[in-house]
Amino acid sequence: MSVARRSVLRGAAAGAAGVGFATVGTVPSLAEATPGPRQSPYPTHRPFPPLLDDPDGILALPPGFKYRIVTRAGETKLTTGQPTPSLHDGTAVFDAGRNKYLLIQNHEVGSASELGVPPIEGTVYDAGVGAAGGCTVISVDRDGKNLGEWVGISGTLTNCAGGHTPWGTWLTCEETESKANGTTRLKDHGYVFEVWGDGKTAHPVPLKALGRYAHEALAVDKDRNHIYLSEDASGPNGLFYRWSAPHGYKLGPTSWRQLADVGFGTLEAMAILGDDGKPIPDVAYLTSAQLLRPFRVAWVPVPDRDAVSVSCRKQFTDDKVTRGKKFEGVFGTDEGVYVVNSYAEAGTTDLPGDAVPHDGMVWFYNYQARTIQLVTYFPDNAAADKGSEARYDDYNFDSPDNVTVTPWGSLVLAEDGNASSHVLSSTPGGPTYAIVRNMLNDSEFTGPAFSDDGKVLFVNMQTPGITFAITGPWRDYLG
Repeated sequence: MSVARRSVLRGAAAGAAGVGFATVGTVPSLAEATPGPRQSPYPTHRPFPPLLDDPDGILALPPGFKYRIVTRAGETKLTTGQPTPSLHDGTAVFDAGRNKYLLIQNHEVGSASELGVPPIEGTVYDAGVGAAGGCTVISVDRDGKNLGEWVGISGTLTNCAGGHTPWGTWLTCEETESKANGTTRLKDHGYVFEVWGDGKTAHPVPLKALGRYAHEALAVDKDRNHIYLSEDASGPNGLFYRWSAPHGYKLGPTSWRQLADVGFGTLEAMAILGDDGKPIPDVAYLTSAQLLRPFRVAWVPVPDRDAVSVSCRKQFTDDKVTRGKKFEGVFGTDEGVYVVNSYAEAGTTDLPGDAVPHDGMVWFYNYQARTIQLVTYFPDNAAADKGSEARYDDYNFDSPDNVTVTPWGSLVLAEDGNASSHVLSSTPGGPTYAIVRNMLNDSEFTGPAFSDDGKVLFVNMQTPGITFAITGPWRDYLG
């Protein structure tokens, strides 16, 4: 998501590795009960070399890498003849067989004045002219060549990020709390929808069980019992949520029918517990000094998940949950789920009490231990807000947004910060490298997603709306 404020970090903090389980017959300590992410805190692979400027002035890449433009808003065409919509955002990539991939891509369109997703019959949720968001599906070959693009869902609003499912679909998130107004919006918004990539299946049905709020991203756990969801909101700051299935139920290809029921399963908000057992009011109270330290987590039921009269996050007092400025990207692994906080700016009402400003946090929630760890921390660099040229180099980063896990276990982050935007390679507990730089403008990158075979990184430049397929020796640096 685009942000008005910008600031820059200088370097990432590093920490020690997670600790294994205690021996049989002993009572494990909190640290021993919380294995960290499988990655080493320091990479054993080669560091990324300096980026090389692009003679075409679009993307700076490491030596040996190249890009291909897959779609461009207003220029490439859908199979139905309309131009590719604008504001590319969260994206998933699926193996389609026969040397092809399918991308399912959000378009964060929030008004009819933008180049929206055309309302193709059978894909429309809200027929109001103001509901111009949605998703397109793009077929590409193994080199990233565009083989066709079509509409997966339309009539939604401000589709920001989302998450892939184990059964091969995409859950797209509306980052809004807008209600029907009888004119431009005929239905309430702020929901999650399921999107299929086959060009035939479409069920534009809100999954009300997952709540109505400013959704950002989500992840389904490996056991198909839970969905973890982030909220990008302020006044007060947003929350991190968990949806739990009823006992004995497993999510699957037809779950959209049950999830359409607002009362199905349980929706809860996260509380990170301090040493006194009380919720830490905001993630910004924690800093790099707590890097890789596990904190216990409690989950607190949301009273009215459809937010009929009061927003979900406003239904809690600050002593019950843990808030965070800009809960953004979410990505799940077999062991747990990563979630990003983009920043917390000094001198604003979004930074509570004596909390510490920062330029980015990445967290890892461990399913088994039910604990959360800070695994990447970008400290605040206020000096860079005053016009420093460091904002344009490849060492100072800020405001991570979307996140994905590479086939080799490290992280790729899309920067939505000040001046030059980057795509970043980050090792939990270790260093962060720039792997792509936007040379065209200061627009954010969105939707990084690796093909399962690790050959192609797909990523978007939100404005002017371009999808790139980047190929090169990824395994040499990430494997």
